[in-house]
Amino acid sequence: MTTNLIWFRNDLRVTDNPALTNACKDQNATVIALYIATPEQWKMHHMSARQAYFIHVRLTELQKELAELNIQLLYQSCNNFTDSIDVIDNICQEYQINQLFYNRQYEFNEHKRDCLLKKKLKNSVKCIELDGNLFTIPLTIRNGKGEMYKVFTPFRNTFLDQFIQTDYHLYEQPEPRENQKIKSKKIPAFDYPTEKFEFFSPITKKALQRLEEFCAEKVEGYTEKRDIPSLDYTSQLSAYLALGVLSVRQCLHYLTQEYPRFWENQKSGAFSWFNELIWREFYQHLMVAHPRLCKHKPFIEWTDNIQWKNNKDHFEQWKAGNTGYPIIDAAMRQLNQTGWMHNRLRMITASFLVKDLLIDWRWGEQYFMSQLTDGDLAANNGGWQWAASTGTDSTPYFRIFNPTTQGQRFDPEGIFIKQWLPELKQVPTKLIHTPHQWAEKVGKPLNYPNPIIIHDIARKVTLEAFEKAKKTD
Repeated sequence: MTTNLIWFRNDLRVTDNPALTNACKDQNATVIALYIATPEQWKMHHMSARQAYFIHVRLTELQKELAELNIQLLYQSCNNFTDSIDVIDNICQEYQINQLFYNRQYEFNEHKRDCLLKKKLKNSVKCIELDGNLFTIPLTIRNGKGEMYKVFTPFRNTFLDQFIQTDYHLYEQPEPRENQKIKSKKIPAFDYPTEKFEFFSPITKKALQRLEEFCAEKVEGYTEKRDIPSLDYTSQLSAYLALGVLSVRQCLHYLTQEYPRFWENQKSGAFSWFNELIWREFYQHLMVAHPRLCKHKPFIEWTDNIQWKNNKDHFEQWKAGNTGYPIIDAAMRQLNQTGWMHNRLRMITASFLVKDLLIDWRWGEQYFMSQLTDGDLAANNGGWQWAASTGTDSTPYFRIFNPTTQGQRFDPEGIFIKQWLPELKQVPTKLIHTPHQWAEKVGKPLNYPNPIIIHDIARKVTLEAFEKAKKTD
């Protein structure tokens, strides 16, 4: 009798999971599931305590869902990816595994691990790799020269050409295994810091409900309202996609139920949201085409010549949300307290760190990963390199956000600011973005820090630093 092992990684779901579906195709086969925690690897990748908590509670739910299919979820823990190879080898020997199924991960370290694993098991276990985390396999979308696109828009156009011709069916949840008994053990605590939160539910039905409600009730207004942080008009599905609680095909499925041919109207809210999923795809493809992006390197090589100030006091004030710029501070406090930040605010806070404080973007990239529940290497790196003007198709280095006018544009009434900065509740709306002017005018003390830099001066210093770096290339 055949025994199949399904190895869960960043695909913690039972529906639309190609690896699980294929492992269960043979009704006569015994199917076992496995998850391996790698705390030292997580530490090297700066995984947040909130994301670790979310993985743990999600594993508990996944265990229940697999139990309904009569599939046992084994849990193992080891230090890192290298050690996980030996763990799997031992599991395969103990349970006499014939075939190992998993969905590909495309990051450099993960890909290297999988290659070493296949080499180790080649004479004993058949490794079956599938693709369950993206719409398209990386490097299959190329320009006329057969190269990976460096600019998003032509990548999107080619992606859409393929997308329209492709049937993105969902993989159904497998039927329960017959004649297969299981013994479930409680998932033990991780040997890694965890921080409890309730922003994202680990229950599949709740995740699907959020997706369904977003597509039915909010997508229509997404284009006009997505950039306003005081409005609940983003999908807030990022953590589910990062851990694979939901798949991009499930997102597409629910979107097309409401808007069957949404791609024909590129000004619609449905297309605008789908465009964000294509950006996610783009950054994943870039990671494969340019592995140096996984190694703390900028895409634009001359930007490595920038002489950063890297003022540690300024960095600590930025992290804590004490810069004296209300929109920056409100955003950072949202991140610190919830493990999530509105996407427009990610751009603004990243730009401020890099182009106002002249602090290395990699410091900010690492800090975000250490706080985000939805931490994802490709998306986080892509976003930071975009804001820092070091990445492909990034904002030009001479485009520098003014933190005050950004606040006025995206939080004109100061609703979001007052939610996260209660010390500014007394400041009238008209001056909420420049509260010190109000305090000076009325002669009242303000329990809020003065701006740590003057934007106009900082802007000139940053432009000089970028221009000098470019000349020395």
